Amino acid sequence: MLRTMAGELGDGSMEQKKGPLLSMIGTRAMLFEAPGDFTLAQQRRIWALTEVSRDRRDVAEVIVGVTNLMLVFSQEPEDPKVVADWLLKAWETLPQRHIKGKLFEIGVRYGGELGEDLFHVAEHACLSREEVISLHHGVEYTVCALGSVPGFGYLHGLDPRIATPRKSVPSLNMLAGTVTIGGMQAGISALSGPNGWNSIGFTEISLFNPVKDSPSLFAMGDRIRFYPESIDL
Repeated sequence: MLRTMAGELGDGSMEQKKGPLLSMIGTRAMLFEAPGDFTLAQQRRIWALTEVSRDRRDVAEVIVGVTNLMLVFSQEPEDPKVVADWLLKAWETLPQRHIKGKLFEIGVRYGGELGEDLFHVAEHACLSREEVISLHHGVEYTVCALGSVPGFGYLHGLDPRIATPRKSVPSLNMLAGTVTIGGMQAGISALSGPNGWNSIGFTEISLFNPVKDSPSLFAMGDRIRFYPESIDL
């Protein structure tokens, strides 16, 4: 089983500088996890690594996550360490990949029954609910990856002042279209069901339609701006 942490020692320090973590998932998949925080710069490096990984003949699929990606091989690699070394070298040498995605402007009905956690977010942030709403729609978000459920986009760009941990007791039936905050990430629920993210509003858009040529509304690199359609405090 391959599991390695890349790092280096310098200036006589006994502390290892954390590098990417690579792990085999079964015999035909390898997970690459970038070090450090969830930043757009790190995600752009993941996008660059994704692009070159898709060109490998031994790779059947590349699954992009938030500051990570997984390679699914067409068959079990003879020497996983060779692939791991290639990934580490590519990670260190490739420039960031910038994706010029579409811009979506999305109206939100903030607060009310479908944004019932707005008060909790405001309380956690020591801000008023009006301030939370202003900070939430006052920035541009980037779709870093799609996953969790079909059509769900992980959004980077949330103002750290309103970052709020996920709920310890999830909502049992959060509706698709609920506008949410989970830690340092923002999102929109793609399907109705249990959800531990904090609901602060609702939008009518549909994120996933299986009969369309492109089922997901969003793609990696798309940008999102929210605006208030209504506010119910």
